[in-house]
Amino acid sequence: MADNNTTAADGGSSSSLQQVNDMIIIVQVMNAIFIYIICLLIFTFFKKDTFLSNTRYIFFAHTLLADCLYLIMTNNLLLLTYFSVTMPAAVCVFFCVLLCELTFVTPLTLTAMSLERYVAICMPLRHGELSTVRRAIHCILLIHSISAIQPIIIVSIFFASVPLGFYTQYKLCSADMFIAHKWQRHLRSVIGQFYFLVMSITIVFTYVRIIAVAKESSDNKKSFSKCRKTVILHAIQLFLCLIQLWCPFIEAAILPIYLKLYNIRFFDYIVFILAPRCLCPLVYGLRDEKFFLAIKCYVFFGVNKNISPILVDNLITGHMKT
Repeated sequence: MADNNTTAADGGSSSSLQQVNDMIIIVQVMNAIFIYIICLLIFTFFKKDTFLSNTRYIFFAHTLLADCLYLIMTNNLLLLTYFSVTMPAAVCVFFCVLLCELTFVTPLTLTAMSLERYVAICMPLRHGELSTVRRAIHCILLIHSISAIQPIIIVSIFFASVPLGFYTQYKLCSADMFIAHKWQRHLRSVIGQFYFLVMSITIVFTYVRIIAVAKESSDNKKSFSKCRKTVILHAIQLFLCLIQLWCPFIEAAILPIYLKLYNIRFFDYIVFILAPRCLCPLVYGLRDEKFFLAIKCYVFFGVNKNISPILVDNLITGHMKT
């Protein structure tokens, strides 16, 4: 009887291990596909001067670069945790600070992109004045400054709470390592939810204003409809990006009653990290006619003569003028 129970337990644990191994493989395949797509879009952006001088595409490229770095770093940390590989605490501090900043870079950039669409539709006469390359670069610097507020506060409290000997110890790298006091978790939550509130209000405001202007004007309904759909997709992506801030609290609540924590973390990683950072290429890389023309040229490595680089340049320039 005992042997049967032991066999059943061994079978259950091996089945669970096989399930986790399968999920690891799935995550690696998905990551490779998404990083390839993002790298292709980044390459396309830097190959065309017309994109380098357009505020909307500058924000788009900034999002792609941030997402690519974020996906690589989170995937590496996921693998290190899964295989129980430790690292010096000082190195983990650096990685977690950078990851924490990148967590906010994407939603803040999406908010800036929605504001750019608001200016283009609701303030067309001032769009050329406000949406310049210089202002876009300043806005990106501001985005990184705002994104760094939370990690700077959390790490400053952490530095004051632990002895210097802690940084030479080898640890499993995790954001929970920085929670020395229970109230720090609440502070992190308050800052994250404040960001969520401000960005959500901004997205809703731009959407409502674009809809209002579209109803008042009968001209260029197609452009208004496309901008409205873009803002909606930004809102969906923003929601998924920001809901990942709740993942540590969800895991902490579920862990006592559901011990398969790896399954929960894989689900969080796929739904709230991979999915939002795939929507961005779909929103601008595939829905944007100018970018899609350029992508078609490079995805076939210039073999298809019907979509040669010169023809694509002429088509993109024509689209930009119209």
